[in-house]
Amino acid sequence: MRRMEREDSAIATGLWVTGPNRLELRPSPLAELAPGMNRVRTLFSGVSRGTERLVQDGRVPASEYERMACPRQRGQFPFPVLYGYAAVGIVEAGPLSGQTVFCLHPHETAFIAENEALIPVPAGVPARRAVLAANMETALNALWDAGAGPGDRILIVGGGVVGGLIAALCAQLPGSDVTLVDPQPSRAALAKTLGCAWQADGAGLADFDLVFHTSAHESGLAIAIAAAGREARIIELSWYGTDTVAAPLGGAFHALRLTLQASQVGAIAPSRRSRWSYRRRLAKALSLLANPALDAFITHEIPFTDAPSALPPLLGRSADVLMPVLVYGD
Repeated sequence: MRRMEREDSAIATGLWVTGPNRLELRPSPLAELAPGMNRVRTLFSGVSRGTERLVQDGRVPASEYERMACPRQRGQFPFPVLYGYAAVGIVEAGPLSGQTVFCLHPHETAFIAENEALIPVPAGVPARRAVLAANMETALNALWDAGAGPGDRILIVGGGVVGGLIAALCAQLPGSDVTLVDPQPSRAALAKTLGCAWQADGAGLADFDLVFHTSAHESGLAIAIAAAGREARIIELSWYGTDTVAAPLGGAFHALRLTLQASQVGAIAPSRRSRWSYRRRLAKALSLLANPALDAFITHEIPFTDAPSALPPLLGRSADVLMPVLVYGD
């Protein structure tokens, strides 16, 4: 009993954003392990570059502080804040003891969570790859919002993790014709791995049935609008924080009767909302990670203790990085 009490009062370590591009490791006392709760030792956590870049830059608008707060976040925007939402670990004590689980939890060496917050990682999905679950959930929701179907000509502008995962899902639609646009030359190999075509700048692309925009650049939005066919939909997934962008709604935008539609993972797509819970959607996203080709999205591994110095350069807009993963323990 004494040994359990010592473990329950153990100190975890969290990765805090304390100022613009300033990260610190800070101690986090773990709460007592109450009945029905689980103590999780983190194995890996994924860094979502677009969102976490905005957090580290202090560019979360004040109007969005509440909506942008991740589950189990501590601190407040802009700083200091313990952020992150893609943790994979092993349950060391509690009802789910011994299971490898995914949790929407900040970057922290250990944490306490209720059963409902933990999604068991399927046997066919390695713990390292499971950090992609939150991004896959965003991609899945985007396809639901878009109504993508077999045979569609589909364009994805922006080859980051979310854009790439959307491309991976679209490429599995029977008869689909999928193109990924991204200026990074390395995305050509990624597109080939996913079964898609690749183009650097979108030149000459036109008449697509469906377009997804994920680049977070107004130039990317211009490519997306220009490539859309008559009465097509452009699904906007980029989040710009405090930035203002120009949307080119002149030219043929109105004559072609185009639709510019937002998609955001905070709400389940209306087509599924009456039947799907958030837990069911996240569990499905985890199951979709069984494809070994998706390991291509994990481009950098960082020991957790090195994160304060190693992570900020990888979040730069020009860095050729997909998913940095923090590795905990040996």
